[in-house]
Amino acid sequence: MIIDADTHIAPTGGEFDLERHIERLDANGITASVTWLKPDYVGEEIEGHNRYIYEAAKRHPRRIIPFGWADPTVGPAHAKRMVRVCLEEYGFSGVKLNGAQNDFFIDDPDTALPVAEEIARYGGLIAFHIGPDAYEKTHPLRAAEIARRFPETGIILVHMGMTDAMMHEAVVRVAEAYSNVCLVASGTLPALTRKSILRLGAERVLFGSDAPFKMTAVEIAANRAMLETEFGDRELELVMGGNATRLFNYAE
Repeated sequence: MIIDADTHIAPTGGEFDLERHIERLDANGITASVTWLKPDYVGEEIEGHNRYIYEAAKRHPRRIIPFGWADPTVGPAHAKRMVRVCLEEYGFSGVKLNGAQNDFFIDDPDTALPVAEEIARYGGLIAFHIGPDAYEKTHPLRAAEIARRFPETGIILVHMGMTDAMMHEAVVRVAEAYSNVCLVASGTLPALTRKSILRLGAERVLFGSDAPFKMTAVEIAANRAMLETEFGDRELELVMGGNATRLFNYAE
């Protein structure tokens, strides 16, 4: 079973259209995908994009594991309301904060931190984009502060520093220090995914394609080859789907 832990859809269509997304899952033998929005909204249009994720999961409940998105730059109060809608009304498993695409520091005490606190208060998972495209704003040490403040909250570091080896080392050190942190190996290199597994264990790493920004078939093939060559069936099963079934309470 494959569960893709990093995919995007959007009501603006094209490669991000829901039906195109389902076709991509079918073509690659993917059981289900963790799916969040593509941030091509303006301001409070984010509400409609989160709603699109909700409607997608209603139409395809076994294929879409819906995950919310909050944007503190629209306003912290609005972002906190988005958290409540996503977690309480829509029943999503968590909310993502992306300091790169939305241009904010992910531990900013006046904007982002109150939103993270709201996610934790509602019992949701917090996903952070971690990448060198906004090195300072999304640095893993900033995510570490959130993990420290909310030790009972699951923290997901998506991309785990992408292809930046120094940033990836910081990601792994944060995960070593905080047991509530797990990594999604999307937009990165198989060699760095291997390093994460060796340091943390296969239980802390999830496969993600970052589709449709990345080619799903290529990402599956690269990760499967690495896992089969460097590890074994247990690690392959955990990374490619087993960990996601546990983290997101997914039952086939």
